[in-house]
Amino acid sequence: MTFKGRTVLAFILLAMFASSIMTLTLVQPSFLAEKGGQVSAAVRSGGLTSKDIGKLSTTFQLIESKYLSEVDHDKVINGAINGMLATLDDPFTVYMDQKEAKQFDESITSSFQGIGAEVSLEDGKVTIVSPIKGSPADKAGLHANDIIVSINGEKLDGLTLNQAVMKIRGPKGTQAKLEVIRAGSTEPIQFIVVRDDIDVETVFSEMLDNNIGKIEIRQFSSNTAQRFKEQLKALEDKGMKGLIIDVRNDPGGLLSSVVEIVEPFVPKGKPIVQIENRKGEREQTPSNGGTKNYPVSVLINKGSASASEILAGALHDSAGSKLIGETSFGKGTVQVTFEKEMGDGSNIKMTVYKWLTPNGTWIHKKGIEPDIPVEQPAYYKVLPLSKKATLKPDTTGDDVKNLQLMLTGLGFDPGRTDGYFSEQTATAVKAFQRVNGLPMTGEVDTDTANKVEKGILALIRDPKNDLQLKAAVQYMQTAVK
Repeated sequence: MTFKGRTVLAFILLAMFASSIMTLTLVQPSFLAEKGGQVSAAVRSGGLTSKDIGKLSTTFQLIESKYLSEVDHDKVINGAINGMLATLDDPFTVYMDQKEAKQFDESITSSFQGIGAEVSLEDGKVTIVSPIKGSPADKAGLHANDIIVSINGEKLDGLTLNQAVMKIRGPKGTQAKLEVIRAGSTEPIQFIVVRDDIDVETVFSEMLDNNIGKIEIRQFSSNTAQRFKEQLKALEDKGMKGLIIDVRNDPGGLLSSVVEIVEPFVPKGKPIVQIENRKGEREQTPSNGGTKNYPVSVLINKGSASASEILAGALHDSAGSKLIGETSFGKGTVQVTFEKEMGDGSNIKMTVYKWLTPNGTWIHKKGIEPDIPVEQPAYYKVLPLSKKATLKPDTTGDDVKNLQLMLTGLGFDPGRTDGYFSEQTATAVKAFQRVNGLPMTGEVDTDTANKVEKGILALIRDPKNDLQLKAAVQYMQTAVK
């Protein structure tokens, strides 16, 4: 399998991935009839009859000449293209106009600005696949599967994914006020995210105890494989005995980058990934021969998507690596971009293949299950408090439940976590207020809520509380003996 054609990471410049988790391929399997990503003349003309073309032309002429108001030519044409693609019912197949396509192309190597999350259009709803670790979205507490309802008071209903992304994007320092629906919450949640530069550095490494190396991959872009090699060598030079690869909340990216990263760990001839076309024909990408002989494990969670899942599946099936954490997102399709074919700077990114693990498993909408399942502490998944009203004893609701989970995590026992503000919960609040120099009212106003949330964020960011990482380290310590 050779690397040809155009592929780009699914970043829409300002850190929202337009069309969600993405595996875009530089890999063009030999069974792809349209060499180099070019669509043959037969394909271009074979589907439309003269009657079809006439209907389309007539419709456009009627709109342009008869519609009550004057219309924008490009807007009508782009709408027609979006309409055709919408019939595919595939959130990963999208049209980008010239501006969006330019941003799409630049983003693979450029720094960009935005909130730092990847989104998909699921059942017409703009849904977060994963916030980029360390991004404004991540720091604000946005989670995978959150549904963005509005941005700065403007509803996103009825917009294409690219249109929604253009609403969410914006210059560094500006605020994006998001209204979000999250599973388990009966009312929308408000988030204020300050847009910022999104770091294009995708690989971070450190040496843990007992010479266990850890490399975190935050997304797979054009320079990720090279950065991985550099940091892997640095760890090896320090005497690394085993490696943990962390792809939690990694939304994916370039397939070629995954292949290059995984190959040194997979024995020669064993498959890294399989690609399947619409006819059911499959082609494997075999390893040219791995030379690494130390144990490797992979950390995954529900935000590990697409290219991250390819890495996890390859190392699990062909290198015997253990997967630790939570079941991954479940995105098993591959997209190719068609920019030259459009001819005017616009672009269509279209799903053209399935990908399967080396063992032939299609993980789409199912995800990859870990060998060692580990859930994070309950406070990792709490919702931010709405702060709409002061929380008081003898009240109920989601805010109270999340408050109780936070207090429990911070070591102040509320007596229950069912959402009823009991006297014991009030006692726990008073204890928290005393420790933090707040008025001991037993009620949760904005100041107390902010302090509680700040304390929880500190816990989440402290590696000592990362149960999944702890489990991986514990496993690796036994594996390297």
